[in-house]
Amino acid sequence: MALNELQRHYYARTTRNATDGVDIPAEDWDALVILDACRFDAFERLSDLPGSLSKRRSKAPTTVEFLRANLAGVDMTDTVYVTANPQFYRIEHGVYDVEPIGCRFHEVVDVWQDGWDDETGTVHPDRVTRAALEAAEEHPNKRLLVHYMQPHAPYIGPTGRDRLPSRQLNFWESYKRGDLDVDLDVVRRAYDENLELVLDEVDELLDGLSGRVVVTADHGELLGDRSGPIPYRKYGHLRGLHVPELVEVPWLVYEDGPRPRISAETSTTEDAEVADDVVVDRLRDLGYAD
Repeated sequence: MALNELQRHYYARTTRNATDGVDIPAEDWDALVILDACRFDAFERLSDLPGSLSKRRSKAPTTVEFLRANLAGVDMTDTVYVTANPQFYRIEHGVYDVEPIGCRFHEVVDVWQDGWDDETGTVHPDRVTRAALEAAEEHPNKRLLVHYMQPHAPYIGPTGRDRLPSRQLNFWESYKRGDLDVDLDVVRRAYDENLELVLDEVDELLDGLSGRVVVTADHGELLGDRSGPIPYRKYGHLRGLHVPELVEVPWLVYEDGPRPRISAETSTTEDAEVADDVVVDRLRDLGYAD
């Protein structure tokens, strides 16, 4: 869309973009929890998690840009990455012929492989919590990076299930085209319910972890906002568009119990290979275009 390109050019010229944001690997944390597509204002309004909340700036408005900006060429062998999002696998294994970012974790737990729900086309947050607690127990001397899929679409709360179409392929593109006969207020309610679902799981996760835990987001979400120099309504999250609703993210710090002694160690476990078409299908279910 031409207006989107104009907005991208504007932010490319007026912001530092990827260098102007929190450096995830360099921050002080024993466990860092990423909520996918979580706006700061929604988190502030709905979260009652313990800890100290502040607003930070993300380096990127989309997951792929976030991963590249934070992890490219970084040694993360002191960290286990538990993720419901297939994007890291997509990048590292060259799906869609993308260039790998050259980041090495001690281990990557791809919950989106075995924890995928075919009915809703996503990974439910309880599967991520379970996998994260298992990883924390198995690797007590490693940092833990936990990437939930929610509040990112598909919307799996009551409103999403009752009022929105099932198997919501490329939800926001369909909405922008007018293919979905649903009020924006309904979609915003469905987004809130997705966030509430994952916050409940993060609360349980915090109970099972010790040390300094940070809860944040890779990026936010546009819910019909009119940000930027061209004030038309925008939806979802758009590459290169560094508007506040996409790059202002929560940064909740919670400390409880003794901090683990972290050490870096290259894993001898080989990553499981997944057929490219499986990765592509799951990315499409989540609304990612090719």
